[in-house]
Amino acid sequence: MTVAKVVEISSDSTESFQDAIEQGIQRAERTLKNVKGAWIAEQKLLVEDGNIIRYRVYMRVSFVLD
Repeated sequence: MTVAKVVEISSDSTESFQDAIEQGIQRAERTLKNVKGAWIAEQKLLVEDGNIIRYRVYMRVSFVLD
């Protein structure tokens, strides 16, 4: 029997949404074992003086418990 758990994390980047996702997954894998998937719950932009200054994602990451 396999049991999985889901955690919600946020990650941001000055480059792109894709970069924010990749950084978030890389960081999650340093703490969580057996990361199996993720889904993006929300994407946001931070804007300053009409320019995008940060891309932020909120994602749910699933991992299998030992």
